Amino acid sequence: MQDEYDLSTMESRKNPYASKLKKPVTMRLGEDVISYFKGMAEESGVPYQSLINLYLRDCMAKHKKIDINWHA
Repeated sequence: MQDEYDLSTMESRKNPYASKLKKPVTMRLGEDVISYFKGMAEESGVPYQSLINLYLRDCMAKHKKIDINWHA
């Protein structure tokens, strides 16, 4: 193995998996929901959007279903 490598001669290319990691979406969330996650973000030091993503990923992993029974 060499002590030093000259990386300036390498050709750069895009990561083919980068587009599959996260996809930007537009969502309408209640101000109370945003405030809740922003508060958690301040406590944990994790960005609030990442916390929302982690929570939704946990719901997905546990196959959580929401019970929506609106009675008139």
